[in-house]
Amino acid sequence: MAKMVLLAAYVSIGGNDLSSYTRKGEVSVEVEDKDVTTYASLGWKEVLGGLKSGSLGLEFLQDVAATKIDSIMWPLLGTVVPFVVRLDQSAVSASNPEWSGNVLINGWNPIEGSVGDEASVSVEYPTSGAVTRAVA
Repeated sequence: MAKMVLLAAYVSIGGNDLSSYTRKGEVSVEVEDKDVTTYASLGWKEVLGGLKSGSLGLEFLQDVAATKIDSIMWPLLGTVVPFVVRLDQSAVSASNPEWSGNVLINGWNPIEGSVGDEASVSVEYPTSGAVTRAVA
């Protein structure tokens, strides 16, 4: 099995390349399990997949200067925007897949941290619609 270290991931939200601010990223998707157990199941639970959902979790290093992360994210609050994430900034390929879709920017934490901490912002946005995986 190949091993990998994340060194140069690519993160875009609303068409803005935010890779230079991002230090942690997570795309997660899941499917509801729907219980379809009947007496014919002979005491075994049976399930089928229901609605799919996902989220995009990110940790940014904060920068409030004009044209930086805070001024990019603040106007997006309350909107649904496209996102793109890759494990590496190089072109999309079988060895560098791309996950994309839309997320609702449902919050922004302009100030986080304690005395002596780096200024960072942690967010988790729900997906809206399908999340796709592309290899070319």
